[in-house]
Amino acid sequence: MVQKHVVIAGAGAAGMSCAATLAQHPDKFKVTVVEKASVTGGQATSIPLDQTKFGADWMNNGVQGGSTIFKHTFNFFRKYGHDPQEVQLQISFGKGEDRFWTNVFPSTLVSQFSSDIKKFGTFLKVIKYTMPVLGLVPIRLMLKAFLFSSDFGDKMVYPLIALFLGTGNQTANVPSAIVERLFQDPNMKLWDYDPDTLLPNLPTMVTFDNLHDFYEDWRKDLVSNGVEIRLNTEVAEVVSRSNGKVDLKIRPFSDSVLSKPQESMKTETFDEMALCVLADDALRILGESATARERFVLGGARFYDDLTVTHSDSEYLAQQYETTFSPSLCAEPQSEAQQKRVSFARGEDGGKGFRPMYYTKSYESAPKKIEMSFDCSNYQHQFGNANTRDCSPGEQRQEYEHVYQTIFLDKRQERLWTSGQISKDKIVQEKWWHQLGHRWQHYLKVVPGMMFINGRNNTVFAGSWTLVNMHELACVSGIAAAYSLGADYLRFDDFAERFFAKYLGLSHGMLYTREENRRKRKEKDK
Repeated sequence: MVQKHVVIAGAGAAGMSCAATLAQHPDKFKVTVVEKASVTGGQATSIPLDQTKFGADWMNNGVQGGSTIFKHTFNFFRKYGHDPQEVQLQISFGKGEDRFWTNVFPSTLVSQFSSDIKKFGTFLKVIKYTMPVLGLVPIRLMLKAFLFSSDFGDKMVYPLIALFLGTGNQTANVPSAIVERLFQDPNMKLWDYDPDTLLPNLPTMVTFDNLHDFYEDWRKDLVSNGVEIRLNTEVAEVVSRSNGKVDLKIRPFSDSVLSKPQESMKTETFDEMALCVLADDALRILGESATARERFVLGGARFYDDLTVTHSDSEYLAQQYETTFSPSLCAEPQSEAQQKRVSFARGEDGGKGFRPMYYTKSYESAPKKIEMSFDCSNYQHQFGNANTRDCSPGEQRQEYEHVYQTIFLDKRQERLWTSGQISKDKIVQEKWWHQLGHRWQHYLKVVPGMMFINGRNNTVFAGSWTLVNMHELACVSGIAAAYSLGADYLRFDDFAERFFAKYLGLSHGMLYTREENRRKRKEKDK
C-alpha cells in the first residue's frame, strides 16, 4: 500500500484531532503538522500565575470548559489523564435590580418576563418544525415577529446566547436555528429550556484540566507514533494543486517573519492538505489557487477582533456586575423549591452561596452590545473550593485574590468598552483574539457550502468555524476531515458516533453508515 503524505496546517483542536485519527494508520498515511505558534492547542491554551497570590500556578485561557456532551473532547482528555471536572454553573446577568437575573435564585427580571419565557418554548417549537426556512431568519427579527418585548431579547436572550456560544456583539444576527439547537438538539444543547426561568437552576457543566499540559502530552504522543509536528513554522501559500499533488511554500514563523530572507522559504510537495485554520487564514494560504467556490464559501465567514484582559481587579468587577447575593436582587419565592434556592444563595446550611462563574452586561447606550467576564477562581477547579490561604495557628485567615477574565467584543466598538477602568497594576495579561461571528449569512453560505469544497483539489477543511464555536466541534471536524481522507472512525460512544455522523453528512456530504459498509466490503474483497 502506498503511503499518502498529508500536511495539516494548524495544531489546534481540529488539527490535532485530524492528526491523531490519521496516525491510527501508519501504513496508509505519513502525517506532517505545521503550526506557526510555539505550542499546540490553538486558542485552547493556559497561562502561568503567581500561586502565592491566586492559589494556583496556572489557569486556562481562551477556552474555559464546556458541556457534558463534549464526548470526543473528553475521550482525548482521558487518554492522557486530564479528566474534566464537573461544576454547578452559576451565572450573573446584568447590573442593577432592573437588569439583573441569574439561574441561582429567583429575580425580579425573571418574574417580569414570565409570560415571554413561557412563550419562548412555543417559539423554539415553531423554529424546530419550520427549519430551514425560518431557522435562517436572524433571532432579532424572529423575536419581533413573535411580539416578544425588546427588553426580553436585550436583557435575557442575547446575553445568554452570547455567553455560551461566543457570538459576541453579533448575537442579534445569529440565525434562529442556532438558538433552537442550543436548547433542543441532543448533540448540541448546553442546557434544557426551563418554562419558568429560561435557564435551569445550577446545570452541570465541566471545567477543563491544564490545557497547555494536555496538548503537550498529546503532541509528544503523536510524535512518538510517527507524526511530524513543526512548531514556529507557517504554511505561507499554496503554489499549486494539480496532478494529484499539493505544492506549498513553508517558512519559519516569528513576529518578524516578514523580515526573514526569502531563502528561508521552502517549497514542499504533499498528496493531501488539511487546512485546520480559520476560514480567512485558509483563503490567505490558498491565495490565487483558491477556486471561485472556495472563495464564495470561505468568504462567508466573518471574524471580529476581541480583547481578553486577565486581571484581579475585584472592585472593577463589582462595579460592572452583581458579584454577591443581595436581598434587593431577589424576588419573593413562589414555591418551596425557590425558597431553597434563596437559602442556597445566602450560603445557609453550610453552602458556599452565590459565587458566579459567568457574567455579562449590556451597554445602556447600545443594549444589543455586551461585555462578558469569568470569575476563573470560582470556575476552574484547580483554584480549589475554599480559595483561602493556609494559616498558622493564631494567624488571621486571608483569602487568595480572585483572578478574572473580562472580554471586550469587536474592536470596532472600542468606544463602548470599560477596559480603561481596570487597574493597570491588577492586569495579568492582555490578549487579542480573532473570533467567528455567527451571523445568519454564515449559515446560508458557509455551513451548507462546506460539502461542496471539502475533498476537492486534494484539500479538506476543519475547525469549529465550519458550524459553531465549540471545542467539541473543532475535534469532530478534525476527525471528519481525516475520515474523508480514508481513516477510520473509532467508535467509543453511541451519542458521540451520532454527532460525528451528523457532522460528516453536513460538512462533507458523506453518509457515515454507507461509507463504513462500503469500506468494509472493499477490504473484504481484497
